[in-house]
Amino acid sequence: MRKILAAGSMALLLASPAFAEIRIAHVYGKTGALEAYAEQSHIGLMLGLEYATGGTMEIDGEPIVVIEKDTQLKPDIGKAVLAEAYGDDDAHIAVGPVSSGVALAMLPVAEEYERLLIVEPAVADSITGANWNRYIFRTGRNSSQDAIANAVALGGEGVTIATLAQDYAFGRDGVAAFKTALEATGATLAHEEYVPTDTTDFTAAAERIFNAMADVEGEKKLFIIWAGGGNPMSKINAMDPSRFGIEIATGGNILAALTAYKELPGMEGATYYYYEIPQNDVNDWLVTEHMERYGTPPDFFTAGGMAAGIAIVEAIKKAGTYEDTEALIEAMEGMEWDTPKGTMMFRPEDHQALQTMYHFVTEVQDGKDYGVPVLVRELGIDDMDIPINN
Repeated sequence: MRKILAAGSMALLLASPAFAEIRIAHVYGKTGALEAYAEQSHIGLMLGLEYATGGTMEIDGEPIVVIEKDTQLKPDIGKAVLAEAYGDDDAHIAVGPVSSGVALAMLPVAEEYERLLIVEPAVADSITGANWNRYIFRTGRNSSQDAIANAVALGGEGVTIATLAQDYAFGRDGVAAFKTALEATGATLAHEEYVPTDTTDFTAAAERIFNAMADVEGEKKLFIIWAGGGNPMSKINAMDPSRFGIEIATGGNILAALTAYKELPGMEGATYYYYEIPQNDVNDWLVTEHMERYGTPPDFFTAGGMAAGIAIVEAIKKAGTYEDTEALIEAMEGMEWDTPKGTMMFRPEDHQALQTMYHFVTEVQDGKDYGVPVLVRELGIDDMDIPINN
């Protein structure tokens, strides 16, 4: 950022380092199939920075500047624009992206430039698992947190489950984690089905699932793991899986996607966030401010973006610097901070944010055009044994 100081008819341009600034790059999929997720994430990030700085958007008198980069949901572009953010823009910290596939391409760039990348909201376990490096922190939940929470909500002795997921890192990591988590519940995973992310006709996939489950005795569920548009839940429900004794189940989602949940009152699952569930001061502020500014409640990824923004400010304050990456890493390992979901903590071993998840049951409520995820019970940090995979 450059400041112009007028002196008579002369203007003097002053640039960094005379005027220091904290440069945060938000590298995310502004365009593409996950655009709604991206918009929520960015709004949340800005609100988080605002909340944590008391509205000043400064830390110790130095302004925060947010630089936006669009990955277009393409791994090669994500990799290039993150390098551009670190190299050309001299960003001290980067946040993003939306897509797990893009995130995996970006991880080595953070290591190359020795700068922090706070992953929000990409979910795949491998981000803080097999592909992790020490410059990666994640405020978003991972596939294992989703999986364990949903396994607790759906599993049990005598329960048989099939899965339907998208055929890329998010879907496959999600099913793998869910399969592992189910083992502790006594449930059985009988069939896995993967389809391309742009699938619109689910007839063949559904028939394979129905055939695999038709002769199974006892309680049967189809667990759907899906990100972005084209969620198959309504289409598969229209095929009447109940004739085979199969119940549809899924995890939480953004408000627009919850419209399909209205068709399935009583459906259970686990969610990362729904604005009416957490009871704390940070969430109260977020809900109030979001309603006043946008006329709608905060959504799934708004809360995640806010958690990332608050984490950045708290880390810089704790480290006493934004330019020394090693000091930031030391400050962030084991750091606890308040978010709209309550307290989160960066696990020192893999920098994954440990956090609360929510077991819900779907209700139809007056005045809401979507199925409302009503809290059954909170699954706190100590209730979930999240594996360390790095």
